[in-house]
Amino acid sequence: MNVYLAIRRIVDVLVSFTLMVLLLPVWLVAAVGIKLTSPGPLLFTQTRGGRFGKPFTAYKFRTMRADHVHDPTEVVPLNHRAITRFGRFLRRTKIDETPQLYNVLRGDMSIIGPRPTIMDQVVRYDAFERRRLEVPPGLTGLAQVNSNATMSWPERIKYDVYYVDHLGPALDLWIIIKTFAVLIMGEEYFSRRFEDSPYGRSVRNEHHGNNPRPDEPQP
Repeated sequence: MNVYLAIRRIVDVLVSFTLMVLLLPVWLVAAVGIKLTSPGPLLFTQTRGGRFGKPFTAYKFRTMRADHVHDPTEVVPLNHRAITRFGRFLRRTKIDETPQLYNVLRGDMSIIGPRPTIMDQVVRYDAFERRRLEVPPGLTGLAQVNSNATMSWPERIKYDVYYVDHLGPALDLWIIIKTFAVLIMGEEYFSRRFEDSPYGRSVRNEHHGNNPRPDEPQP
């Protein structure tokens, strides 16, 4: 795992720097849109847990009203009442999370991995949940392309732990491909419980002793 992560770190630096340059015009439009449509800061910052639970400051464009009080246990679907109209567009297109490319460049995050969660959640993880911290958090990941914001954290963590157990270039490539499909078609189209997914069926087969070869690029 460590060798692959070291190689991927080089790719992360090159990709994040390139995308930051290419996205500058998009970021300018996003900044103007946020400032014109709601009062408050341009960016939303929050302390999140990185690899092995190490805290770092994550950045994203603000998509909710500035007076909204964030609840660590709250699920925030796209139709949440505190999300602004322009913020809904930023969330739907994932533009709101692109400032985290800076976190990738710094080494806090990776392009692919479990989404970083707040420290209040990290410190309460049980042994199974802490396994998602064995790899750097990512901009996109297996849970992100197979579940949407209405799905519970325990359900998403099952995807994250599967990703840790099957980390490799084939699965990473499939996640990148599927990320583009999610951006075009929406999260709801691909959302499914882990047990109903090919990954869940693979885990059940492994537990029953069948040990099939994992076919990573699953729809």
